[in-house]
Amino acid sequence: MDMPLDARSLINGTSKNILEAGTTHHKNRPHISKLENGSISNLAPFGALIISIIFVIYFVIRFYLLEGYLLKSIYGKTYTSMSELVRRGFVNHHIAGATKLTILIFAAYPFIDVVFGSASLHSPFAGSKYVTQGDMLIVAAQALMAMYVFELFYRPKISPVSAGHHIGTIMVGQSAIAISLNWIHEKDATIEFILCTVWGAFDIISEFLPHVSIILYRIYPTRHNFLRKLFRISALTTLTGTVAETVVTMWLFGTLWDRWTIAFKVVTPMLHVLFMSCQMWGSWNFYKMYKKQEHLLAVHAKTRSRTCP
Repeated sequence: MDMPLDARSLINGTSKNILEAGTTHHKNRPHISKLENGSISNLAPFGALIISIIFVIYFVIRFYLLEGYLLKSIYGKTYTSMSELVRRGFVNHHIAGATKLTILIFAAYPFIDVVFGSASLHSPFAGSKYVTQGDMLIVAAQALMAMYVFELFYRPKISPVSAGHHIGTIMVGQSAIAISLNWIHEKDATIEFILCTVWGAFDIISEFLPHVSIILYRIYPTRHNFLRKLFRISALTTLTGTVAETVVTMWLFGTLWDRWTIAFKVVTPMLHVLFMSCQMWGSWNFYKMYKKQEHLLAVHAKTRSRTCP
């Protein structure tokens, strides 16, 4: 028996509305949720070679450029009179700061275009016929992890919190690249790598000023008012960066909930709590350094008031 015209029109109209609602919902989802699982870069199998080359570059910069010539020429006696412990930390902050700035310059475009724009990991980088967005991101990721490995080996003293942060970053980042090689059997390989780049981006942005702050602290140890303001800004930037990182990463993690395997659904929040705790510890340390400079200012002001007639 034929369906009445009114009933047929009602069903067709309802179906059309459901399809349109589903299409609108899909369009409103972030671009990262539309990325198909696959290889992240043709360079992924050469990760060991890439990070080895970066280690050699760090050695050349550290040994021949910074320690051999540049730092002595720029800072003079301020640098040469440092103890071995302070000097190594001073050199490390230069390498870490320069590395993060370089990554920010060269990887900001592919990161934004892939995560929030319309590109995929295999889209051409700046119109290149040979280099892809994924190539740039994987080199940037290896440079950041190599920097943390360098710090673990180079610095004679490092806090357990910093060591935990660096080791966690290295292991998570290398794991993300490794599972991408078997992406056919790892359905969350691509989104795990993208989420790692989000973590890395916030780490680079929020942790850049602290490197500059420690360098300036070693150069101008008696400029307490300047250091007080600098450490206060550093504490605030690391704190706000941690909060923003938590909001963005957990939003992306939740958006991709149906694509995660059970292992990543459990491990990812735990790893984020670890990273967040390390960054909050850094904010607390800069707050204490800010309060110390404030105390020194008060002591000097009190001393001057006693000596002045």
